[in-house]
Amino acid sequence: MTQQDIDNVRESVSSQCGNRVRIKLDCGRNKVREYSGVIEAAYPNVFTVMVDPKEDSNVSQRLSFTYTDIIIKSIRMMLE
Repeated sequence: MTQQDIDNVRESVSSQCGNRVRIKLDCGRNKVREYSGVIEAAYPNVFTVMVDPKEDSNVSQRLSFTYTDIIIKSIRMMLE
């Protein structure tokens, strides 16, 4: 993993701000959580996603991830 890899991912994510994404979060031990939401903002070290409220709750949730999370594949992001 080089700085150029991180810069490429940062540019890609920042160009997708405002778009809907589906995120698969690897929690370890074969546990995977799936979220759907909108990329809210991209900062120098992290980006935030506003997650849609779950069916049993009306509360939206904001999650933040680092760009290295994408590189090391602890999260997988797909455009909807």
